[in-house]
Amino acid sequence: MKRVTLLPGDGIGPEITDATIKVLEAAGVKITWDIVPGGMTSFKKTGNPLPDETIESFKKNKVLLKGPLTTPVGGGYKSVNVSLRQRFDLFVNVRPAISIPGVKSNFKDIDLLVIRENTEDIYSADERYTGPDRSTAEATFKVTRAASERIVRYAFEEAGRRKKKKLTLVHKANILKCTSGLFLEVGAKVAREFPKIKYEEKIVDNMCMQLVINPHQFDVIVTTNLFGDILSDLTAGLVGGLGVAPGANIGKGYAMFEAVHGTAPDIAGKGVANPTAQILAACMMLDYMGETKNGERIRSAVKSIISKGKSVTKDLSGRATTTQFTKAVIDALE
Repeated sequence: MKRVTLLPGDGIGPEITDATIKVLEAAGVKITWDIVPGGMTSFKKTGNPLPDETIESFKKNKVLLKGPLTTPVGGGYKSVNVSLRQRFDLFVNVRPAISIPGVKSNFKDIDLLVIRENTEDIYSADERYTGPDRSTAEATFKVTRAASERIVRYAFEEAGRRKKKKLTLVHKANILKCTSGLFLEVGAKVAREFPKIKYEEKIVDNMCMQLVINPHQFDVIVTTNLFGDILSDLTAGLVGGLGVAPGANIGKGYAMFEAVHGTAPDIAGKGVANPTAQILAACMMLDYMGETKNGERIRSAVKSIISKGKSVTKDLSGRATTTQFTKAVIDALE
């Protein structure tokens, strides 16, 4: 039986992770969970948003399923997500954006994959105040050849597994000639190793426009940390929002899976949260663990319930509670 670290998270996190566990159990997935603290809930109790026991559990189990965590805006503690990515070198962020019938959106039949470098760029958190009375702030913006090469190669390999076999590298090398320029240079070099993959380059602002005009022209997108953070939320918007958007953070020997939306404190504890993104993140985890059949079974059940529109939560234009939606998915599995 596989042992997995579970960080329920803040706000609606415990509710949607509990729903996810119930679905996994109903599908016959055998997992022993190590439940660990983290985020604002942990910070309020202990003063530490990322306790040693959480780090040690992940180090031991190597797989982590995580609910949404609170990250203070403009102060407070460093993002737990960023800390985990850097500590365990989870250099790949994978964000699929796939249309689900029944979810309201402006487009149909979207199937995109955003692959984002996850450990450096402006998110290295090397920033400081330099002026008197905090009048000036600055940050070190770092891009390395090694990190760029491994993320681009990962993206090419993913593109090779898909039908379109197309990769778009997104950059801002017209302005950021050294940092973004290095990423672009590495991408063009690695592209020569994958002649069967259609390769193209797009400046990030043009890419944003192209995605909302005609997203079907793209397949796999690879980019740096900040641009990837923005573009992956944009692509989630193409398929109905973050409520149906899972994510994975993958490194050598370690992987973390999560719902990428926020903690929704306004509805926490009311039993109306939508667990779809968390369930789909667990499906990505199952794929990673080699249980692809169970992952596909659960995805099919979720899509079936959402497409019918009868047992969905308020954000999906329904009236179901978290429990009712979860039960409907379980019934669909059976």
